[in-house]
Amino acid sequence: MLYYNESGDSSIVTVLPRRSKFSRADYSGHAVGYAKTVQEQVVATNFDYVFILSSLNWDFKVTRIMRYLTQARQSGGQPVVILTKADLVEDYNLPLAEVTQSIPDVPVHAICSHTGLGLNELDPYLMPGKTVVFLGMSGVGKSSLLNALIEQDVMKVQAIREVDSRGRHTTTHRQLFMLPSGTMVIDTPGMRELGLFDADEGIRASFTDVEEWFPQCRFTDCRHQAELGCAVLAALADGSLPRERWEHYVTQQHENKYVQDKTSYLIDKRARNKTIAMWSKQSKKNGGWKK
Repeated sequence: MLYYNESGDSSIVTVLPRRSKFSRADYSGHAVGYAKTVQEQVVATNFDYVFILSSLNWDFKVTRIMRYLTQARQSGGQPVVILTKADLVEDYNLPLAEVTQSIPDVPVHAICSHTGLGLNELDPYLMPGKTVVFLGMSGVGKSSLLNALIEQDVMKVQAIREVDSRGRHTTTHRQLFMLPSGTMVIDTPGMRELGLFDADEGIRASFTDVEEWFPQCRFTDCRHQAELGCAVLAALADGSLPRERWEHYVTQQHENKYVQDKTSYLIDKRARNKTIAMWSKQSKKNGGWKK
């Protein structure tokens, strides 16, 4: 709730509880392997749909979409994949089929914000009272899509770099917009890297086809590496489980565990510092050190 003041600064009186939350790992400016601690960066909250935008240019990667999807499933919102700039490819049905095959249980739409191609497919999500968050790298067309949906140029649009099809930061902070349909849109800055954070449930939901092999292993603590009677190894050998799919699962699990370990270290460190501070304060209160 906001207390509006016509003559000065307005005040935030009440903040709604979070019913959905999209977070990413914050390495505090360090490379992943050199980060001493990892903190949670909350990108957006209280939304119904997560629009994962990916441009159909030279920088198009299904694996990146899968990373966003894992964190989106962790958020509590419904993920929707939006393939932008469909006018850049001769046949957008090919990448559309590639994403659909890799992510069979998530809606995928190919659009062009400038021509209006596919925008009508988004109408079922853009209902009054609903909130959508836009996520994706710089240059994928978040600002262009927002301009098309709001039917006016509310966001500045910049050209991508020709050398690598990467975008420049157009949106530098989070903004909330109201569409003519009554839908709220949270526009976020482009993310060059998305670090998974507390993504256990998101990974489980994204890789149910992988984890369904685990109960069939001979040993309950099977590591799926060289154990006898491993159902995963057998499935990889006969092609029942695609090796690429398994590698994506292992990569995300390793990253998630790394972040959890670093986060636990930070929590433990804060707890230790708090205990030391309380102990020091109590010691001073009792007259300090005794010889």
